Amino acid sequence: MATTEEKATPCCSPSLLPPKASGAKGGAPRSEAAVGEWIAAADPKRPASAATAMSPLVPVEDVKDPPAKASLPGIPMMMRAQTSHPLDPLSAAEISVAVATVRSAGATPEVRDSMRFVEVVLLEPEKNIVALADAYFFPPFQPSLLPRTKGGPVILSKLPPRRARLVVYNKKSNETSIWIVELSEVHAATRGGHHRGKVISSEVVPDVQPPMDAIEYAECEAAVKNYPPFIEAMRKRGVDDMDLVMVDAWCAGYHSDADAPSRRLAKPLIFCRTESDCPVENGYARPVEGIYILVDMQNNLIIEFEDRKLVPLPPADPLRNYTPGETRGGVDRSDIKPLHILQPEGPSFRINGYFVEWQKWSFRIGFTPREGLVIHSVAYIDGSRGRRPVAHRLSFVEMVVPYGDPNEPHYRKNAFDAGEDGLGKNAHSLKRGCDCLGYIKYFDAHFTNYTGGIETIENCVCLHEEDHGILWKHQDWRTGLAEVRRSRRLTVSFVCTVANYEYGFFWHFYQDGKIEAEVKLTGILSLGALQPGESRKYGTTIAPGLYAPVHQHFFVARMDMAVDCKPTEAFNQVIEVNAKVEDPGQNNVHNNAFYAEEKLLKSELEAMRDCDPFSARHWIVRNTRTVNRTGQPTGYKLMPGLNCLPLAGPEAKFLRRAAFLKHNLWVTPYSRDEMYPGGEFPNQNPRINEGLVTWVKKNRSLEEADIVLWYVFGITHIPRLEDWPVMPVDRIGFMLMPHGFFNCSPAVDVPPSANEIDKDGGSPKLIQNGLLAKL
Repeated sequence: MATTEEKATPCCSPSLLPPKASGAKGGAPRSEAAVGEWIAAADPKRPASAATAMSPLVPVEDVKDPPAKASLPGIPMMMRAQTSHPLDPLSAAEISVAVATVRSAGATPEVRDSMRFVEVVLLEPEKNIVALADAYFFPPFQPSLLPRTKGGPVILSKLPPRRARLVVYNKKSNETSIWIVELSEVHAATRGGHHRGKVISSEVVPDVQPPMDAIEYAECEAAVKNYPPFIEAMRKRGVDDMDLVMVDAWCAGYHSDADAPSRRLAKPLIFCRTESDCPVENGYARPVEGIYILVDMQNNLIIEFEDRKLVPLPPADPLRNYTPGETRGGVDRSDIKPLHILQPEGPSFRINGYFVEWQKWSFRIGFTPREGLVIHSVAYIDGSRGRRPVAHRLSFVEMVVPYGDPNEPHYRKNAFDAGEDGLGKNAHSLKRGCDCLGYIKYFDAHFTNYTGGIETIENCVCLHEEDHGILWKHQDWRTGLAEVRRSRRLTVSFVCTVANYEYGFFWHFYQDGKIEAEVKLTGILSLGALQPGESRKYGTTIAPGLYAPVHQHFFVARMDMAVDCKPTEAFNQVIEVNAKVEDPGQNNVHNNAFYAEEKLLKSELEAMRDCDPFSARHWIVRNTRTVNRTGQPTGYKLMPGLNCLPLAGPEAKFLRRAAFLKHNLWVTPYSRDEMYPGGEFPNQNPRINEGLVTWVKKNRSLEEADIVLWYVFGITHIPRLEDWPVMPVDRIGFMLMPHGFFNCSPAVDVPPSANEIDKDGGSPKLIQNGLLAKL
């Protein structure tokens, strides 16, 4: 992922480019100063459990960090600043070094030629290293992040080298291995053809299959289209031109021992376009049913083929296409006027590398092939209280799409789009479509392809500001005086395509301290074919011979929280809140009383919870040692949005791998190796309940811990005719809201909008109305 230059560009017209203003590039220049030596008391021990080390609640200390350019007295300054923050995504050069290092470690040329590079990603360092970097090596320089020691700190002259973690598949032996490579700090670039990395460890992981790759999908499609029995089966359905055929290589999942990971398998779905003049014809409008294919992806061979049932191809639907105007056989609207988003003074955010500052918020942007966008080190600057942490790491770590039709082939459609494919690897270049408006900062993303080459998705992540309506408003009816403020939010997002569906992943930051996670679903329905006169109860008929099966979309957000906690502290706990109706009696003589009942979730097994809209259930992550002005613990509330649970029996095959879907909330203490709720390798995974469901059986204490929230949210999709030919965006998400974190509304200091000040001279607006006249 790259952000060497500012890619802040207006969209969609070059004529809308704001004039350059001082500071438009955002952020102070990176200081050439960083610090001398660090005490090797390196891994500070995690604080003791609440039972032994709970301290009384005390107000937070007012610790002020020095300005970015200030030098620290008594600490020697380095001659050269660190070039990459420990959380920066790997650069293209670093990925090349990591790949070359692993490849050169192969024992024989045959082994080296068989290596396929599934994933090369930053091995994120321990939190104390991040704290050290933010304290003394990178602006805005926050020494308060480190614990105080007698005699003052001793600082390292440089940070530890960055490391890469590689998932490598050996195409010859069908083995998957994990490699850790230490990268040279200098430039992490090759010199004279020689790598500059060092292998720290390598390990073969037995009985797993890594995610599929785009190259494999292309090879699978070619193999199927060249297979003589398949060509003959298509001829029976009236198709001779294989260029019209589309083969989507779905992962096999795990339904029986035949799907065991001893073989790398795919069970493709087949579609067929018509001979249309449309430049982008919707080939998903003609599913080919009755053909069963099993592909050995390791050797690129069809190992099972059966033409089980001759289902006629659906007739060409005249409403199947979605391109503009006449190209789709329709007429576009003519009454839409241009809408321009102008920011003549530039944006309100500032960017320094991957570090973002906006409206008292600050955070770092990361990106991985599996999760896509990652938000690191989220903090809020709260006046004299300084920079207050909220979360250490936020990301979407898995999504599962199970279908509800028991018929072939739909019963086996239960995609793990992150773990089997990779959300980041399937991300869009936003150069190809104007997904954002206004003044935009783009970030590129770098990946390795299957053979170890470097691929770059330009303009992969979009960061921009949005107007969001009213922030707050009040009009005094006695005086007619009104105050109103408009809300603005900072949005960071990326969009990916997984086969037929598109998913947009968004993190919104608000001026009132809220953080919203949102997923936007669009794209094309995955369809089935119907016999003439047939209908299916497990889907919606959307055109002659076509139906869309019912299905669900589930997403898992992993939130490593840090509410008022420095990176080395573990002072959080989780409270569940339910609204309760007071029992009739002396305390409820009018039968109108209700109250909020709080319950501490003391352990992992207690914290397996579900949403309950009837009790307005929500959860609060509280700091056990910091209070607000009323003496209550500071906290952040997880407020659920639309949600559901799996509509499947307890023995459903997909729940073997996705048992984490059985609850909406899971809570664990932070563990560096616990990253993915279904385990690292869900593809063809034969092990039941791997991942989150197994981890929580340890029943670790949560009374005072480094808390990680796993929030599972989903939507049940019963398709409509209006979802065809391309689905209008559906939205789902949740909110993180301050709950006693601030002493009052943090949005009260937002100034009136510029047009109100210009019009009224900055004075409150006086409303003359009938009631005021009577008074």
